[in-house]
Amino acid sequence: MNNVMQFDGGYKAVIAYDPDINMFRGEFIGLNGTADFYAKDLDGLRSEGQTSLDILLRLCQEDGVSPKKPKGKFALRLDSDTYHEASIAASASGMSLNQWITETIREAVK
Repeated sequence: MNNVMQFDGGYKAVIAYDPDINMFRGEFIGLNGTADFYAKDLDGLRSEGQTSLDILLRLCQEDGVSPKKPKGKFALRLDSDTYHEASIAASASGMSLNQWITETIREAVK
């Protein structure tokens, strides 16, 4: 996966470059809290990311909460043609539309 930095424990951060400040920015995704970090190079970014993650994990432990979100929800709005075609594909696969979308997303992010 492009622009993703992996850390121990299965934690992942999305990486982008911010030309306005001439730095890389990382942001952990799927956590119970925000944790972003900046550095001028990738080695620095990894180090800053690990520091940011360690702080978040310590705070979660102190508060007795899981650092990872247990599950996610989002609303998906489709145009009528796409909805119709997705419904057919789901039904043809023997799945509900929600199951089919979940499986399709799971395959896309592998």
